[in-house]
Amino acid sequence: MTAERDGRMDGEPARTVTFEDIEDARERLDDRTVVKRTPVERSTSLDELTGAEVHLKMEHLQWTGSFKTRGAYNKISQLVEADAASAVVAASAGNHAQGVALAATKLGVDATIVMPRTAPQTKIDATRGYGADVELVGRDFREAMAHAQGLVEATDAAFVHAYDDPAIVAGQGTLGVEMHEDLPEVDTVVVPVGGGGLISGVSRAFAELSPDTRVVGVQAEGAETVPDSLDKGVPVSLDSVDTIADGIATGGISELTLSLIEEHVDEVVTVTDGEIARAVLLLFERAKQVVEGAGAASVAAVLDDELDVEGETVMPLLCGGNLDMTMLQTVLVHALTDREQILRLKVRITDRPGKMEEVSGIIGDHNANIQTVRHDRAAAELGVGEAYLVFQVETSGASHAREIIRAIRDRGYEVRHVNA
Repeated sequence: MTAERDGRMDGEPARTVTFEDIEDARERLDDRTVVKRTPVERSTSLDELTGAEVHLKMEHLQWTGSFKTRGAYNKISQLVEADAASAVVAASAGNHAQGVALAATKLGVDATIVMPRTAPQTKIDATRGYGADVELVGRDFREAMAHAQGLVEATDAAFVHAYDDPAIVAGQGTLGVEMHEDLPEVDTVVVPVGGGGLISGVSRAFAELSPDTRVVGVQAEGAETVPDSLDKGVPVSLDSVDTIADGIATGGISELTLSLIEEHVDEVVTVTDGEIARAVLLLFERAKQVVEGAGAASVAAVLDDELDVEGETVMPLLCGGNLDMTMLQTVLVHALTDREQILRLKVRITDRPGKMEEVSGIIGDHNANIQTVRHDRAAAELGVGEAYLVFQVETSGASHAREIIRAIRDRGYEVRHVNA
């Protein structure tokens, strides 16, 4: 028997994905203990901010916290049907890992998942909890991928690629069918893009069911590969990625996903980490949903002026909710700092007793809470006997922050806002 590699038989060219493949995948996934139908909720807050009618597809509430089980189960079930593998290997930063682990356990197949050493501990623990063996190798997804492929070459295990596999794409395409059934009148769907498996499947489904619906992909600025790949006509990979959206930080796409994106996706936009962080916080505050950076990227795109959705019915896909607490803290601090709800001030003083108390009193008189304060006496621009007081202050927002800065200046102090 010829071994499978990266989703196809050795020597066999990558094929496309048909709508019939997606329908077959839906039959395999007709088990609510594997994949459940996730809800759609209207967001009046996003309506007001965008001028659109915004319906959130809440796939982050899937059993494993993401859509990945759809593709993984479709792939592994086909291997089991063909008696082609008793064990599987995968590489993942977290969400694909959990999807493969759950699918393999449900189907009675051993699974080994290679994850980068930088993967969030919550995703590592969850993957083990779903029944897989986890190996931590490398600094990023690409190094984990190389090690996983080496494991496959040394064994009879089948490799379950995160996106470069028609069976994976077809499984993800079941989500596109579900989105269309949820909101047949949708004008635009917005889908996060990492390796492209999700948007390939979703766009293929909409091409069949609602070809007039606009399909928009969104990538994180520090991991964008699709625009360059589309320009050059070949998959482009990055040597390194830098984004808080680890779920879409693959650093590359494949020939399969690029061909499907070229054929069925209308537009691809990019968003910054700052925009993603703001979207995470907005979803937390307004929609009461905890969504990871990759999942919130779709909302970041809808809020960005680069994507015009005014007057449309729009469905951003919240594709993942596996946000570990360390990253949540990082995202919240960034977003609150951007809003000036966390305010960092540098106040120049003469270094004498009582000055800290005086400036702190001004801040307190304006009902702001001081989180931290320290002296800085080592700055070259300071004169003899001078110092900086560096405050971190909680405020109610930008207007409150400006009031505090104005009050300190009115008392004769030089003060600088140093959030940037």
